[in-house]
Order: sequence, then structure tokens, then C-alpha cells
Amino acid sequence: VALPQAAFALPMTIVILRPFLMAIPHEVEEAAMIDGASRLQFFWRILLPLSAPGAVTVGVLAFVASWNAYLLPLLLLRGEMKTLPLGVADFSSQYSSDTAGVFAFTTLAMIPALIFFLAMQKRIVSGLQGAVKG
Repeated sequence: VALPQAAFALPMTIVILRPFLMAIPHEVEEAAMIDGASRLQFFWRILLPLSAPGAVTVGVLAFVASWNAYLLPLLLLRGEMKTLPLGVADFSSQYSSDTAGVFAFTTLAMIPALIFFLAMQKRIVSGLQGAVKG
């Protein structure tokens, strides 16, 4: 399930990271080459740190999207292996729903994602602001 989820996050990754990489002036790469850096050193020492806010933003958004995935795990997972949204669906049947159970389960299920989002909130905002030009 992880590999298809990563593939589904690729369009969002491209849309967010492309402006970061395009905004880096070509002169920075030329200056690094003059200083004796190879292309690989330029990537690891200059390009990656400059695109860190965008990478963190993409990582957090992909994590939250994967955390909330329902349809793909429903189609691929069988037996006792379930994701959190599939576990929530187990509280409902055709004619009834355990509302208290659904509420308790979703409250507990959202705590890790909420903590992760709150910890990365400033980086997400700075990453999205850097992607908006105009």
C-alpha cells in the first residue's frame, strides 16, 4: 500500500517542489562549480538545503493523505490488516452505526497526525508561501 500511496503523491510533489527548484538562480550553480564543487556536491550541499521547506511541506501533506487513505487500502488489504479509516468503517453496518465507538476511534486516530502537523506547522506555511509566486 505504501508504494502506490507514494505514487499518488507525485503530482502534488512536482507542483510544490518545481517552483522551489526553478527559483534558485543558475548563478548559484555556476558559483559552486567555480569553487570546485561537483554537480553531486552542489545537489547535496546547496540545492537540497534550499529546497528543504518545500520538501518538508510535501512530506507532511503526503503523510496526512496517506494517513487518511480509504479506497486503496480497502481494495488491496485483506483479513485483519487494516488502516485507520477501514477500522472506523468497521463500526458501521448496513442498518446501524456505533456513533460513540466511531467518535472515540477517530479521536484517537487523529492524535498522531495532529501532533505531527502542529510540530511542522511553521515549515508547512513557509514551504507553501515559497511555492506561490506573483
